[in-house]
Amino acid sequence: MIVSIIGAGNMGRGIASRALAGGHTVRLIDRSHKKAADLADELRGRAPGAAEVNASDAIGVEDADVVVLAVPYPAGRDVVAEYGTALTGSVLVDISNPVDFNTLDGLAVPAGTSAAELIAAEAAPGAPVVKAFNTTLAGTLVDGQVAGQPLDVLIAGDEADAKLTVAELASSSGLRALDVGPLRRARELEALGFLNITIQEPLGLNWSSAIKIIS
Repeated sequence: MIVSIIGAGNMGRGIASRALAGGHTVRLIDRSHKKAADLADELRGRAPGAAEVNASDAIGVEDADVVVLAVPYPAGRDVVAEYGTALTGSVLVDISNPVDFNTLDGLAVPAGTSAAELIAAEAAPGAPVVKAFNTTLAGTLVDGQVAGQPLDVLIAGDEADAKLTVAELASSSGLRALDVGPLRRARELEALGFLNITIQEPLGLNWSSAIKIIS
């Protein structure tokens, strides 16, 4: 599938690494075209012969199967508003944890909602939003595993086909996809992602831990 990733930061790098490992075409979009181009060069150099990866401009979303919003909240809301109907026909993946950067001690969304739901409310018709990858850390995505265990990707969304598309992206990339329910479950996923962030320093995890469901 064609995976367009908006944002060429650390999470963009991690998700692009996994998508390429799964044999997908990756397009990198960033306000800094140089940043996107540099990341594309890095990824090509790391995995010669891998699937296609290139820096793209905004039009790179128009025929994408999946568009990953690899930007901090609330930038994802701005992206869907800016791109509008160009996103129709694509599955939008919100990976954000809406941390309140003023306090670093809570989430910057009202109680009873989530960043994913707020983004979905502004997305164009035919561009379903799926919450995923927010509980996986950027560095661990590059390898796709921690301690020999594949990363779990917890997926929430209201459209079954959209969730299946994201699950296919994850599983083809060596990850384990777990459907945790409707999009409103993003509220709990974002709280879990925030917890994962806050425990890194006190537990000395060095941003190398993973949340794993074991049964």
